[in-house]
Amino acid sequence: MPSLTYLQAIRQAIIDEMNRDSSVLLLGEDIARYGGAFKLTEGLVEIYGASRIVDTPITEAGLIGAAAGAALMGLRPVVEMQFIDFISCGFNQLTNLVAKFCYRTGKPLPLVVRGPAGAGVSAGPFHSQSPEAYFLHTPGLKIIAPATPSDAMGLLKAAIRDPNPVIYLEYKRLYRRLRETIPSDRMDDIVPIGEATVRRRGDDITVLTYGQMVHLCLEAAQQLEVSDDIKLEIIDLRSIRPLDEQTILASVRRTNKVMVVHEPTRIGGPAGEIIARINELAFDYLDGPILRVTAKDTPVPYSSPLEEAYLPRVVDIVDAARWLAHF
Repeated sequence: MPSLTYLQAIRQAIIDEMNRDSSVLLLGEDIARYGGAFKLTEGLVEIYGASRIVDTPITEAGLIGAAAGAALMGLRPVVEMQFIDFISCGFNQLTNLVAKFCYRTGKPLPLVVRGPAGAGVSAGPFHSQSPEAYFLHTPGLKIIAPATPSDAMGLLKAAIRDPNPVIYLEYKRLYRRLRETIPSDRMDDIVPIGEATVRRRGDDITVLTYGQMVHLCLEAAQQLEVSDDIKLEIIDLRSIRPLDEQTILASVRRTNKVMVVHEPTRIGGPAGEIIARINELAFDYLDGPILRVTAKDTPVPYSSPLEEAYLPRVVDIVDAARWLAHF
């Protein structure tokens, strides 16, 4: 049974899909000869050649536009952002052209934009962001955020095969810190986009989260069960758009109390949309206010102590859950 880091699982998904489908190609800055900023694509150009592992100029708008053209010609491009923060340079291409193409023409546009996201490695305000809220507002884009190596592999395969444009967030802090043994007969599994999973069962509070925050929530749940006999149900959303309303609402109707934990900043973050849906569809089941535990409304600090204060912490999740449990 292979034991893969989060980074290795993403790399393996790319290799598997390129072997399966000759129309899959990679585009990005320094991904060929250099092997990528995090060495995720190291050596792939020797296997697949420069026509499928394409080094591009430093122009995110240009490479997203080129990828869109490739998709329209029958290819399945996977675009790497060196850091996901740089996706803002291609914002117009994604939101005004790529996202609207199927609506305007009725034709598919299979394109994946992937890259290292999130804070926690002292990379500063331009290399640590979580940009999903910008794109959550845009019809036509799917957004996924895996928390484990097996999900990273299965969701990336699903994204590459999807006929729609997908933004795939991968957490740089998890790249080499997280490892999972994946059974050989599960290496080809596809994780469907739009399906959440329950990481821990509990009866007292539903915690909705995704990405690297899943691991903080699991740690908080373990602490609370031992210290306070409070049992959190941890739901890993995995997909931010589309949301798995069925799994969310089934849990809310059973526990009657809800928290949303995410890394993006508070104002205008994904929690607002999630809370609105619960209020619209399951308000009568709630026994307390829905709480948010999020990053602070500032740019990501470079200083490690300030970054720790900026990000949601286990203690923040624990304190919020205690308050809500006794409401």
